[in-house]
Amino acid sequence: MAAILGRAGTTATGGFRRHHQETSRGGRRRDAVVVAAVTGAAPQEGSLERPAWSGETPVSRLVAALIAFKPLYSLMKLASREVIIRTAEKSNIPWREMTRKVLESDVYEVFERIRDPNIIYPDYYLSPFHAYDEGNLSWLAAAEAEAATLSIAKRAIPEATSIEEANQIVRGNWMNAIEEHHLKYSGENCQINDILDIGCSVGVSTRYLAERFPSAKAVGLDLSPYFLAVAAQKEEQLCRQNPIRWVHANGEATGLPPNSFDVVSLAYVCHECPAGAIIGLAKEAFRLLRPGGTIALTDNSPKSKVLQELSPVLFTLMKSTEPFLDEYYMLDLEEALSQAGFVNVCSVLTDPRHRTVTATVPY
Repeated sequence: MAAILGRAGTTATGGFRRHHQETSRGGRRRDAVVVAAVTGAAPQEGSLERPAWSGETPVSRLVAALIAFKPLYSLMKLASREVIIRTAEKSNIPWREMTRKVLESDVYEVFERIRDPNIIYPDYYLSPFHAYDEGNLSWLAAAEAEAATLSIAKRAIPEATSIEEANQIVRGNWMNAIEEHHLKYSGENCQINDILDIGCSVGVSTRYLAERFPSAKAVGLDLSPYFLAVAAQKEEQLCRQNPIRWVHANGEATGLPPNSFDVVSLAYVCHECPAGAIIGLAKEAFRLLRPGGTIALTDNSPKSKVLQELSPVLFTLMKSTEPFLDEYYMLDLEEALSQAGFVNVCSVLTDPRHRTVTATVPY
């Protein structure tokens, strides 16, 4: 039997309250979600549409000028990397140990099996980011990706008593948003049989989806064969009813058949892409989804109070390793989904830093 939605409405911490502001069915909807995290406090939106340090503001232009000065940029990149690793290890994420295990494994053999040598990488993907000169096309980036992903949850929920609890909240709320949306808007087609995770990295988000919907077939797709090799190697060590399939492809032109998925997910992908690529990803997801299917994009929320109030040091370091962050914050993601053909577009603050935007392919 296909995976049936049945747990929508509860978070990993047990409480979920929602206030709706809704237009007519088939229109665009913006939800403000109130999620009781471990502190009992709700994620808060800031007073601005986006952080003052993003876009074309004076602060943003000043930061861009600093980053453009190459000697200073090199120092920023090193400082950013050191802050990320040190913060992770203070949160009991064994960053260096996790990295070492990957680099000393047989992941290189998996790489040869999974890589598509005919892939043509878009120019933006060849840019340095995340403090790696080769971007995602390197073994170090792939080896460190899971530790970096774990640290996302702890930064979002600093009050959590453990990494596991933080991930339960962040990932749980994200998946609840997907379930709730799909159950409400997919009509009779509420079964989730096929899931595609675009920009799956080393497979953390893909594994969460596969575990949430164990009878569904999940596919993880990424442009980095290094990341996919790490994902596939880990999956080979697991015993799963429906093993995840890994695909090396461009999310804007996957080569997968149309109308073949019920859910397409992009987790923490869009902020790494220029606006044109985000629009391309939305159009490809629309092509791939069946009527009644759901797209779900979770990423930084421009309206997050936490992100709007980052210190100058932190937002400068962050922007030094995220070359397309301004484009992401300036893009109206909900409107982009509507323009791609989606309906029932919803935006939900699922933790203090992140939103989940969901939408439906109409019948």
